[in-house]
Amino acid sequence: MTLLVQLSDLHIKAGRRLAYGRVDTAAFLEACVARVVARHPDADAVVITGDLVDHGTPQDYALLRELLQPLLREHPRRPVYLLPGNHDERRALREAFPEHPHLQSGGSFIQYEAAVGPLRLLALDTVVPGEGGGSLCAERLAWLSERLAASDWPAVLLMHHPPFDTGIGHMDRLGLQGARAFEAVVSSHPQVQAILCGHLHRTIHTRVGRTPASTCPSPAHQVALDLRAGGPDCYVMEPPGYQLHRWDGRRLVTHTALVDDFAGPFPFREAGRLIDG
Repeated sequence: MTLLVQLSDLHIKAGRRLAYGRVDTAAFLEACVARVVARHPDADAVVITGDLVDHGTPQDYALLRELLQPLLREHPRRPVYLLPGNHDERRALREAFPEHPHLQSGGSFIQYEAAVGPLRLLALDTVVPGEGGGSLCAERLAWLSERLAASDWPAVLLMHHPPFDTGIGHMDRLGLQGARAFEAVVSSHPQVQAILCGHLHRTIHTRVGRTPASTCPSPAHQVALDLRAGGPDCYVMEPPGYQLHRWDGRRLVTHTALVDDFAGPFPFREAGRLIDG
């Protein structure tokens, strides 16, 4: 069994400043990291699918590194794989984590392959500097095609911008250029088990061709679920979360976990009998 923890959309700001004047993203990340360390010591890797920081400055990344230390202390025994999103800056990210060789690969893009147990992780860089939306150009797609053609081992694709429309209009307008060409590549490689994305600050599931694809909630604020045409761009303080992806050798099963504490767990049975009030 192989277990991946996925975090996404951390939006850390230097000086622990509040995002949008309201959201304490640093405190939310601290709580999420503590939960992951305490609840999932058996995880094989942690993947963080973009928007690691809010403005892409060295100071942002210095605070991110500090907040991730409880996870980074286990690296490389339990590796932490970072991926840029539209709020990130590649050079500053690379300089902040020089001991992470996967960040140094890919030339001008941060694209890499990593083995986690029997799984191959293929990370794609969808960033367009200065833009909220993303892109997979011919060069990035050629890299993916080459890597998929090299092995038929089960693969999981990681990317920030999801390659599908969600119905949340203001986020879809910041979507992914090249999604149709990406789908054509993935559809010709049945070893791709899942496409794991960020960007939406919500749990969303669909298929790209025949391949399951999903987005991960944020450990801080979530994008408001508003499917009306022309709905405003708003966020909500719904419970923060992250995802667990469990590979059993045959299929990948995804669970969404909440960071908040709730009452329980309570037993269904007492003395071997179902409790029926």
